[in-house]
Amino acid sequence: MRKALSLLTVAAGLLTGSAYFFWISSSEASEVMLYKNPQCGCCESYAEYLRQNGFTVTVQPTHELGEMSRDAGIPDEFQGCHLSMIEDYVVSGHVPIDTINKLLTERPRIKGITLPGMPLGSPGMGGNKQGPFTVYEIGDETPKVYSEE
Repeated sequence: MRKALSLLTVAAGLLTGSAYFFWISSSEASEVMLYKNPQCGCCESYAEYLRQNGFTVTVQPTHELGEMSRDAGIPDEFQGCHLSMIEDYVVSGHVPIDTINKLLTERPRIKGITLPGMPLGSPGMGGNKQGPFTVYEIGDETPKVYSEE
């Protein structure tokens, strides 16, 4: 039933011209497709972080990351270092696992979440955390705060 609904959502998006990304869930709710710039090492570290937290991650290098992020509804100033498709959501940047779990548990009616830039101390990044990580929700309007960690 869930897969049929996801297929209907994709069809509706195609018919209305929506430029949304959709991830159709398989029976395993832990699969991630992570798109990254080909030379980025911190993205590989983030993929490993997700694996350590129970996700199965496929990494796909691309030179179209900015365009893909915009197509997913993420304004340039809110884009993260990489773009992940997790279940029905887009997750951009070095988002901490607690926030991802919150998203997958609460299942809000949004496109996804983003942690802009490459904050020091965030998962997959080196350095010490400089302050709280502000994660934004991506919907049809200007991104707004989803969580702070």
